[in-house]
Amino acid sequence: MILTRKGPPVTTDSGRPLRADVRRNREKILSAAVRVFAEEGLTAHLERIAKEAGVGSGTLYRNFPTREALIEAAYRNELTRLCDAAPDLLAAMPPREALRAWMGRFIDYATAKLGMAEALRAVVDSGVNPYAQSQELIMNALTSLLDAATAARTIRSDISATVMFAALTGVAIASGKPEEREQAERLLDLILDGLRYGIPD
Repeated sequence: MILTRKGPPVTTDSGRPLRADVRRNREKILSAAVRVFAEEGLTAHLERIAKEAGVGSGTLYRNFPTREALIEAAYRNELTRLCDAAPDLLAAMPPREALRAWMGRFIDYATAKLGMAEALRAVVDSGVNPYAQSQELIMNALTSLLDAATAARTIRSDISATVMFAALTGVAIASGKPEEREQAERLLDLILDGLRYGIPD
């Protein structure tokens, strides 16, 4: 089943929604930026990002006039994809399965964040906080998933979003690199298995 994002449409500075082709190009640029900054760090050439995205350099600079703007937007896009996935997953599958799928996406997000760490530090040093509201947005998405699974009586009810976030962050720190993904998935399965115990009769 194809999942669609439910977030607000990306708009221009005047508030008008972007054309579909412009929006697609923007998404391709942001996805390519995550990959390239993760591979090359802050010194990554923006022209390579444009090439990876299949767009011209002019298109990249029209959307993101500075390196810092591109880094921040790439990170915020990963965050939005993670948080927007919660309602989509709940609509597509049972709550417990939706929670497990979202846990995997959290590791995707954390891996991207880890790969872009150097670039993100440069943005912070420039006086911009790309992490503003990040934890709040993640906690809201996670709460909705936990509440749905609790209501379906498929996980225990005494695990807060704060505790779950700490557990997922621990997995990301311990096994957040791409080459450690198999181990991360095993750890996520262990966490989810633990949530089955203590479900009230």
